[in-house]
Amino acid sequence: MRLHEYRAKEVFAAAGIETPVSKPATDQSAALTVARELGYPVAIKAQVPVGGRGKQGGIKIVATDAELRAAAESIFGMEIGGYQVETVLIEDAVEAAQELYLGVTMDRGEKQPVVMASGSGGVDIETVAQETPEAIGREHVDPAFGLHPYQARNAVYRAGIDRSVAGDVASVLETLYAIWERRDATDAEINPLMVTADGDVIAADAVLNLDDDALFRQPELADFDAERREGTLETRAADAGLEYVRLDGSVGVVGNGAGLVMTTLDLIDHFGGSPANFLDIGGGADADRVAAALDVVFDDPNVSVVLLNIFGGITRGDEVASGINQALEQYETLPDPVVVRLAGTKAEAGRNALTDAVETVETLEGAVKRAVELSQGGAQ
Repeated sequence: MRLHEYRAKEVFAAAGIETPVSKPATDQSAALTVARELGYPVAIKAQVPVGGRGKQGGIKIVATDAELRAAAESIFGMEIGGYQVETVLIEDAVEAAQELYLGVTMDRGEKQPVVMASGSGGVDIETVAQETPEAIGREHVDPAFGLHPYQARNAVYRAGIDRSVAGDVASVLETLYAIWERRDATDAEINPLMVTADGDVIAADAVLNLDDDALFRQPELADFDAERREGTLETRAADAGLEYVRLDGSVGVVGNGAGLVMTTLDLIDHFGGSPANFLDIGGGADADRVAAALDVVFDDPNVSVVLLNIFGGITRGDEVASGINQALEQYETLPDPVVVRLAGTKAEAGRNALTDAVETVETLEGAVKRAVELSQGGAQ
């Protein structure tokens, strides 16, 4: 679960990290009121739980009421990463002398947390890692002992950050690690961490991704999640009892069994595609459950093709096919092409029973290749 920026900043500020004075707003009038309270110039920032807002026009600096109105008009309602902007954050525009990056995540290769610092903030850290890896200072952390102050300083010094502010930056990195640990986070980032001409160190952005399986230990943050998800595809899927995680790709995936769905996602990636979601309808799904799953996937604007990967075990393939046909009967025209791979018990009977509206492929590899081809504009 990724918190909105303004929620993450509340967590960061409560832990002692300095953030710009800011306040969220849910319409243009409220945004204008907040901007006048803070005083221009201010930043108006789309609040969506994905990155890349700036590149898509979701962040603007404005200096007048007229500019604020124009920016709010363009940002409210825009779609970023499949999320419609319903809230913006209005905050003091910080004038930075330098932009830095700080982050904490789990290094799965080393099986340890790792803290990172870079003097190249304000850009994609992945790009920095690929093109100038020496610009990132890293320190692995033994979770039994936590991040030692000397390790934070080592990471900051290796990143080449000016020693006049290195101590303050290292202190922020220590606090960021403490948040990551205490909040059961998978990732915690500040990008950019701004250093002003006066030497102040301010978190101009805040990213906090929490481990969904640990949300029961973070009840107040879980409430944020419920608020954020209201009316979303995730909420609809949860209400239907479906295991659903939205991703960034274009191939909508429906499968029965977490392992089978994960395998499907891996194969989509292997064949050059990009999955739009993880969706497990579980075992013994009836027509209503299949229909609910298809409704969720069809309503994702990022989806251009749907791949149903069903393995009939105890559940018979012909029954699954009946459920798929019933689910698709509600559509006069399918919103997206549908590819079905049906295997296992009574699979042949199931494939023969499927409506002509869908395309059937017998093998998993063949079905994934076909779905990827369609997602990339291949012939239907």
